[in-house]
Amino acid sequence: MNTVSENTSKRKISVIETGHAKNVANFQELITFVTAYGTAYNPSKESLKLPQLNALKIAAETQLLDVIAKNTAYNNAVNERINAFSGLRIYATRLLNALQTTNATNETIGNAKSFNRKMQGKKAGTSQIENNLENPAPKTISSSQQSYDQLIQHLAGLKSILETETSYTPNETDLQVASIQAKIVDLQLKNTTVVAAYTTISNARIARNEILYNANESLVETAKDIKQYIKSVYGASSPQFAQVKGIMFTKPRK
Repeated sequence: MNTVSENTSKRKISVIETGHAKNVANFQELITFVTAYGTAYNPSKESLKLPQLNALKIAAETQLLDVIAKNTAYNNAVNERINAFSGLRIYATRLLNALQTTNATNETIGNAKSFNRKMQGKKAGTSQIENNLENPAPKTISSSQQSYDQLIQHLAGLKSILETETSYTPNETDLQVASIQAKIVDLQLKNTTVVAAYTTISNARIARNEILYNANESLVETAKDIKQYIKSVYGASSPQFAQVKGIMFTKPRK
């Protein structure tokens, strides 16, 4: 994707994320008008009463903050994984070079080269992700996720060859089999942490969307009912209805 497309996509996502907060802010504006009407605002529907409106607003704000926190945690996990996988291909080549200085047979070296070639193949992501809503967690888990799994498997395959070669005894600590195993464990941890963080942010979005849009008495639906009630009390041409009818609430596209 070129830079223009990336920037355009980022702006679209940013607008969507900002839209949730705007809906909550506009709901607060509705509550302000409702409060000012005093006893004239007296709906029979329980969900439209002022205490329930304030409770709904607070619950919506809480969900927005939860999404932001979990989005940041996801981005942090992604950045830690990027750092962990950084230089992995160079590391694999160093391991191969170390093996080639031993008494290993051509067949063993050939098998190691095969895993190294796989390591040098398809790249996993390498770009850093900032911890803010300009770079929100994706809506679905990326297909590139598989490439991280594959890199771990290829490194594990290379390690299995090195640990069975009795002449492979490098003095360099980071090239020793124990260090390779420790790296594999760390990579697996970083990878599974990203997957877990994605699940968490995904669930947080579901909870946010439920309270803002999907529930029978969601924030957006309640806002519509408030306007309708004010219209019924004061009339369609009243200044009171004019105050609230232009307060916009939008739902994100599915």
